[in-house]
Order: sequence, then C-alpha cells, then structure tokens
Amino acid sequence: MRTYYRGPDAVVTDGHFIWLVDPVATVPIRHLRHIRLAQCGTQPGHPRGMHVAMGALVVSAAGWTTLGTPAIFVSAPLCATIAAATSLVYWRLRPRRWVLLANYRGAEMTLYASADVRVFNQVARALRRAVEDSRPSAAGYDLVGAA
Repeated sequence: MRTYYRGPDAVVTDGHFIWLVDPVATVPIRHLRHIRLAQCGTQPGHPRGMHVAMGALVVSAAGWTTLGTPAIFVSAPLCATIAAATSLVYWRLRPRRWVLLANYRGAEMTLYASADVRVFNQVARALRRAVEDSRPSAAGYDLVGAA
C-alpha cells in the first residue's frame, strides 16, 4: 500500500482517504467523483471581535458607575469606536477555511477542511496524485505484446 500523505489530521493512501476527526471518516478513492477545492468564510470558534466589543461594554459600564454620568459621554463612544475598529480589523484578517468537496456514491461530501493553507495544499496534492494513480490506463498500451 502506497502512502501519499500522512499527517496529524489526514492520511491519503492509494486506496483510501482518511480524515482523522471524531468520528474518523474513511472514503475509498475509487468512489470519489468531481473533487474540488472551495474556500469558506471564517473558521467557527473564533469570535474575537465579539469578545472585544463585550470588553469595551464592560469598561464603559465600569467607568459610568465609578466616574458618574458625565463619564458615559466620553467612555461609551470611545469604547464603541475601539470595538468597531477591532471588529473591522478582525473581519479583514479572519482565518479562512479551505475545504475539499467531492461526490461520493452520488452524494455531496466534505472530504477535508483546514484553516492552514500549507497543510491543506499538501493533502489536496496527495489526493490528486492518489486519484491519478488509481485510474486504469485509458489507452490500453500496457496490453500490447510484441509480434
């Protein structure tokens, strides 16, 4: 069995594509059709902009209670501006998620997903090589004999 890629999150061999998630997804290479790459939005689980906005709200509320009513007129717009700027910067620099999609026995399936572009490209290249090597010879030249 030939191994094209072995990493902490995926294994690509000449017969199977294995995504090491919970539960482990194992797909035979010969049943994959129309493999393609796609780029999704943000990776779930990273709401940094929301955390900063909530922190600014807490600072604004603390300033209002400790410094009195006039402080709210200074601290609220300042905190709102900080929260908006941080959310905008995070939105611009948010991590993109790359996915490998394929048709598996007639159904659309996500084979693999990663936010690390380097690792994603290594897995995609290994899968491409495994699919190319698993195809039968189209020309039939391997059956030609000498006369």
